[in-house]
Amino acid sequence: MSNRTVALVPLRGGSKGIPGKNIKPIGGKPLAAWALEAALSTATIDEVWVSTDSAEIAKVVQEVSSQIRIINRPAELATDEASTEEVMLHFAENEAFDRLITIQATSPLLTSSDLLQALQKFNANDYDSMVSGVVQKRFVWQLDGKPLNYEPRHRPRRQEWEGVLIENGAFYITKRQVLLEDKCRLGGKIGVYAMPDETCCEIDEIRDWEVVDRLLFRQRRGERDSRLAKIKVVMVDVDGTLTDAGMYYDKNGEALKKFNTRDAAGLNMLVDAGLQVVVVTRENSEIAAARAIKLRLPYRTGVTDKGRAIEQLSQEYGISLSEIAVIG
Repeated sequence: MSNRTVALVPLRGGSKGIPGKNIKPIGGKPLAAWALEAALSTATIDEVWVSTDSAEIAKVVQEVSSQIRIINRPAELATDEASTEEVMLHFAENEAFDRLITIQATSPLLTSSDLLQALQKFNANDYDSMVSGVVQKRFVWQLDGKPLNYEPRHRPRRQEWEGVLIENGAFYITKRQVLLEDKCRLGGKIGVYAMPDETCCEIDEIRDWEVVDRLLFRQRRGERDSRLAKIKVVMVDVDGTLTDAGMYYDKNGEALKKFNTRDAAGLNMLVDAGLQVVVVTRENSEIAAARAIKLRLPYRTGVTDKGRAIEQLSQEYGISLSEIAVIG
């Protein structure tokens, strides 16, 4: 029995709300890159595809990874009126798969962990399709004053109510047979996958962009802080790092270096925080050695192989390479 799982990221070129949205930088990379990288990092996804009508988008996608495959979207499927299902069916006509994960780039907070866990749940429960969303404990009403998800005379207590799942548009998983028979992304035995609250925000308008940009910054800061917490040794270069990268000569032609006292204060802060700082430079420089001695830091001059120097520090201090930071 085949179990071919393919991810499809639809990327249309004619966004009007936010021009060029799919490749516009957010959180330090093109919007589409977040979803694409999440899919590429999911071991149980066999291939990652992009459906696009734009050569510019295709070029950016290939810069994200040459592993991503491109299917050219016909002009009639690149209009405002064309549905996602039509794009999915066009893909199904041209490519083989058993399960299709349709991922929307407008939800960049999606992670590979989400995709992996969703696929595991999908397979374990033998679902035919799956929708992602966020659990919210909110009461929903129609505009004509009719409640949709509760009875006002029996209003549930928040702590005793499971709530409802609101679609967040991050991804949908669909078996091939369901897609072809129902012409819909959801059908048959439908499963749900709940994601964190902050993923409820999709990027449709510029105000959404600003909110998600802040969330991505916070997410990346958390990942960075987690990595930094493991650091035990900091290896620091000299020229252009502890100096202004300029070369100064006296009247006798001897080179001089200009150091910044703020760097010294920063290195002292690292030492006070319990980190070991080591000065390593390619030059056989008495000036660099004098500065390191002044700062009371161990130093090594004449080092031509910085990679080997890092390995030696790892062995000397009995730590892993991931516990060493290098500033150069």
